[in-house]
Amino acid sequence: MPRLTRTEPAAPIGIVHLGPGAFFRAFNAVYTADAMARDGGPWGICAVSLRSPDAREQMMPQGGAYTAVALGADGPQPRVITSVSEVLVAPDDPAAVLDRMTAPATKIVSLTITEKGYCHNPATGRSRLDDPDIAHDLANPAQPRSAPGFLVEALNRRRLAGVAPFTVLSCDNLPSNGPLARGVVLDFARARDPQLADWIAEGVKFPATMVDRITPATTPEDVERLSALTGYHDPACVWHEPFRQWVIEDDFTDNARPGWDAGGAQFVRDVSAFETMKLRCLNGTHSALAYLGYLAGYDTVSDTVADPAFAALCEKLWRDEILPTVSQPEGEDLPAYTAALMTRYRNPAIRHRTWQIAMDGSQKLPQRILGPVVENLAAGRDVSGLALVVAAWMRYVGGVDDAGQPIDVRDPLAGHLRAVSDGADDPAAKVAALLAVDQIFDATLAANPGFAGAVTRAYVGLCENGAAASVAAYSA
Repeated sequence: MPRLTRTEPAAPIGIVHLGPGAFFRAFNAVYTADAMARDGGPWGICAVSLRSPDAREQMMPQGGAYTAVALGADGPQPRVITSVSEVLVAPDDPAAVLDRMTAPATKIVSLTITEKGYCHNPATGRSRLDDPDIAHDLANPAQPRSAPGFLVEALNRRRLAGVAPFTVLSCDNLPSNGPLARGVVLDFARARDPQLADWIAEGVKFPATMVDRITPATTPEDVERLSALTGYHDPACVWHEPFRQWVIEDDFTDNARPGWDAGGAQFVRDVSAFETMKLRCLNGTHSALAYLGYLAGYDTVSDTVADPAFAALCEKLWRDEILPTVSQPEGEDLPAYTAALMTRYRNPAIRHRTWQIAMDGSQKLPQRILGPVVENLAAGRDVSGLALVVAAWMRYVGGVDDAGQPIDVRDPLAGHLRAVSDGADDPAAKVAALLAVDQIFDATLAANPGFAGAVTRAYVGLCENGAAASVAAYSA
């Protein structure tokens, strides 16, 4: 079977993107293709993998082209995307990556590196200067491994060459992702050169964004399915829901950016209300369904919410514990937004695995779950549902599901969390030990008797009755 190939010349590169995974291919690159289809312009993307060569091996034999497939009610809708002009693998050639980032034509460096890629402490938002990659990059600035290391070295080279800085555009599901990216970059730069840090602080833009499109990991079966549908082979393909939303703080160096509004992106002055809405309403209930659903034996989100008790879990969490902590963004209807979320969750064509969503929970829990917990406690509101989610996460990182089967826990702290859990003798002791992990839990929250008590009761219930019964009891 023939392989997909690009049929038109690659666009001149104006964007370097760190993290060319499935979400980037279903989101950033699609919006950029829409912008160039309307306006043209030198906005081709150099996609950079900080770890694996997989993206390069999948995409470059195809000239950077790949297929994005929307999975809607009318069946799969494939579309060939050609906004990626080049794919580099940082460990193979860090100098090439730095050259591309330093090139005057590069106006934006965007990121989808997941929470752990920022090398920060999720509980405080500060850079972890003791992270092995960060320590390496401080000692070897010309051969960086981490995203902060690449960003700071490239910005320093532009400063020394008298080239205007690029805009750093975080597109990860993190609260205040622009300020967070700015903070970890400045922490790294200060540790390296205070004058460089001052230059970055004064001149580099870090706009915040809110991104939303459910994108399951591509499977070999997906690749075969696309081949049957199109008649060509495309190992770089990505499958996603039809819905997408991108809200971007309109703050770019020299206003240099593609016309992403061609694809429906919203340029606004303040993203914070949108990102809080999405992180808590969508990502928060996604985490709830991931941990509780996985423990109960459900493979996907659509399988999980097909159980009425789990659908009711989401509805009750939204009504009682999430929406009271969310300010309504301009032009949004929050009840309508959550109703649309449930419709998206029920889409059986989107096989978004609970195990995939459960990855890296130590990095996700603070912004998705613990933020609303803190606000509810301060307002004297109930947190029993969110405490159940935290308890389910604790059971999950303990490594055994409700059927007694081992769990393949993927998390930067997986080994440490398993050791902490295994080192405690009973449920209450396990909860106390995990609450003491300060990379995740703020000490004040961990010491709050109302929160600790609610998590302990939920954990005991999960141990005695299982996830399905615990969800049914909460949702009743």
